[in-house]
Amino acid sequence: MRIVHLTSAHPRNDTRIFIKECRSLAAAGHDVSLVVADGKGDERRDGVRIVDAGKLSGRLNRMLRTTRRVYDKAVALDAEVYHFHDPELIPAGLKLKRLGKKVVFDSHEDVPQQILAKPYLVPSLLRALSWGFSRYQEYAVRRFDGVVAATPFIRDKFLRIHPNTVDVNNFPLLGEFESVLPWEKKSAEVCYVGGIGAIRGIRELVRACELLGSPARLNVAGSFSEAALEGEVRAYPGWARVNECGYLGREGVRDVMARSLAGLVTLHPVVNYLDALPVKMFEYMAAGIPVIASDFPLWRGIIDDADCGICVDPLDPAAIAAAIDYLVGHPEIARKQGQNGRAAVLGKYNWPAQEAKLINFYRAMSNEK
Repeated sequence: MRIVHLTSAHPRNDTRIFIKECRSLAAAGHDVSLVVADGKGDERRDGVRIVDAGKLSGRLNRMLRTTRRVYDKAVALDAEVYHFHDPELIPAGLKLKRLGKKVVFDSHEDVPQQILAKPYLVPSLLRALSWGFSRYQEYAVRRFDGVVAATPFIRDKFLRIHPNTVDVNNFPLLGEFESVLPWEKKSAEVCYVGGIGAIRGIRELVRACELLGSPARLNVAGSFSEAALEGEVRAYPGWARVNECGYLGREGVRDVMARSLAGLVTLHPVVNYLDALPVKMFEYMAAGIPVIASDFPLWRGIIDDADCGICVDPLDPAAIAAAIDYLVGHPEIARKQGQNGRAAVLGKYNWPAQEAKLINFYRAMSNEK
């Protein structure tokens, strides 16, 4: 099938969109293109044609003009299936349906719930916006040909709207994060990898560094989303214990995990995180290091079942510090938990199993012709 993936907000090397979904579909024999809007030009990589709609600055430009550019590039490719990844592209998806195309919505997040977590709007307005978007999304999705959801929780919400819904989880590629560094050569370091923001717990992580009794240091790999927040946490005394790595590519992330004793994913208990499956948690497990994670019921179930880490109150720097100190002070337990996490990824939480679901989803659509 001729398939076009569309994104107006994600980079061309996005892990879910390009590295996993597009490459897997191309390897399965489909003619795959990816339309992006990053200003880096067109190219062909790993069997996928990447088409650039150009980059415009500003959120409003992205929501209005960039989405139109992405739509125009997508139409010019004249594919059979259009698979889009951003809620702002829902109107483009409806236009593509009117052209007689098959359209798939890839729901990375529960957007109505995400709206409710916005801190800068009054609750009554948030509820109205969430309800309005939910109704619009339901209207649109009923007209599409299917939904690919990033978690079982999101899948179940869409199954009530559209029967052709499948969950394709962001589990790791096998072998990508396998460490070649012997455990005894690891440093007294832990790591946080991902976007850096207040609700992702950066304040508490740096505050925890002030309370450490062990010599541990914190590797932070990612980019700040808020300039004011960056200035704030840099002024904390705990920042002296931070190794600032900046934004890293896949190899850089693997190297940081390889030298770390544990990985942190202490997101705040906002409504759209409670049922999420954070890819970094599973990447830490794939790298063979224990996880220090927010004590959410879903996450605790995964971590306790695999015996691969410690759950903490993400709002309590002292609890985070105690978990770090425990793993640094008990290297054999940390090693065993890391091995357990890796075994869980090899047996269950891996991309090949999800890839099969994605390919079968497309095979079913192909058979409908």
